Amino acid sequence: MGEKDKAQDDDGDRAVQVWKIKKLIKALEQARGNGTSMISLIIPPRDQTSRVNKMLSDEYGTASNIKSRVNRQSVLSAITSTQQRLKLYPKVPDNGLVIYCGTIMNDQNKEREVLVDFEPFKPINTSLYLCDNKFHTEALASLLESDEKFGFIVMDGNGALFGLLTGNTRSVLHKFSVDLPKKHGRGGQSALRFARLRLEKRHNFVRKVAEIAVTQFIPDGQKVNVTGLILAGSADFKTELYTSELFDQRLKAKVLKTVDVSYGGENGFNQAIDLSAETLGNVKFIQEKKLVQRYFDEISKDTNKYCFGVRDTMLALEQGAVEILIAWENMEHTRLELENPQTNEKVIKILSKQEMNDMSHFVDQETKVELETREQEPFVDWMAAHYKDFGTTLEFITDRSQEGAQFVQGFGGIGGLMRYEVNFEAFEEPEEDEDWEDLLA
Repeated sequence: MGEKDKAQDDDGDRAVQVWKIKKLIKALEQARGNGTSMISLIIPPRDQTSRVNKMLSDEYGTASNIKSRVNRQSVLSAITSTQQRLKLYPKVPDNGLVIYCGTIMNDQNKEREVLVDFEPFKPINTSLYLCDNKFHTEALASLLESDEKFGFIVMDGNGALFGLLTGNTRSVLHKFSVDLPKKHGRGGQSALRFARLRLEKRHNFVRKVAEIAVTQFIPDGQKVNVTGLILAGSADFKTELYTSELFDQRLKAKVLKTVDVSYGGENGFNQAIDLSAETLGNVKFIQEKKLVQRYFDEISKDTNKYCFGVRDTMLALEQGAVEILIAWENMEHTRLELENPQTNEKVIKILSKQEMNDMSHFVDQETKVELETREQEPFVDWMAAHYKDFGTTLEFITDRSQEGAQFVQGFGGIGGLMRYEVNFEAFEEPEEDEDWEDLLA
């Protein structure tokens, strides 16, 4: 696997992990319990499970004094379940551990035990233990914060600064000063010679900035280590750098914006961060728009290297033809594994919310036998768990951008960019009432 493929895989995995956390937060926030029997436990990396076990034992002793019998039993049961689950972890995982446990009330007002435990996909530096009538998910929000890195190059007549912004943390990677001659001439010097020297020094300054940019933002010589670049400056140096042939094309492709700042150095860096905040905040939004636009471009070029709708997308996936699978994160289809009780034949169906209410989908069309449901799960969950089996990258999109909304409404919220063409008509089943003799004639 090449470096580029590996990077795409990592990005794809991260996107799926973020989607899973979003979904989990939504489900946990909606859950409500009867009494204070819902435990939220977050253990940061490098903490000791022995300390947490001792704390839970102390809590068990305290909870034994709760006056309400029902609430006391629920709390003790939740603490015991949490202790049992904690035994599966001899030590705290590298990224910490999150456990949610408790008895919740479902829509039919029936009680249901919930136990969720997982290691986050990046370190969660929060220590939390709460026993309440709801789950506390605020700390999980930090997992959704982007840890994308953005590079800054700030240039002015006095020098250049190379900076990095990750989340809310800014750092200066490198800076240097330069003494460039001003425009006015000096006595005894030829104006033309002076202008030539001035241009030469400016050119050398741009060259030096372009060379250092490569060492800072492409350290391994292969891959750019930032999601995007911002060029900032008080004179027109930033424009010269961007249009210069000396500026590496890989870095040029990552430039998100050029901004005018009043200062150089660190003050200019801070000002550039403020001026580009909106652009940086919309990076995910922009990436989504670009992806869906690329999909629409394939359709307008009529390349046939695209698919949409559940049926065609699944056919293309099964043939390994899908390079990028695009799915709406709130898609409401359900994947069912059905079985004919007479023939033991298994049938897999992916049904929309409306189709789930149509009983004809749960009956064998030939024998009219009612099919039994063996397994059932949201189609989006199934895709998130199995997309790698089909050798594809999964990209979740929202319907917040105009392109995303168009994809959801016009194409059913699922489709794919394909490696090669697939003739979907070849898979069409003939209509039952068609006369085969007429077709062959």
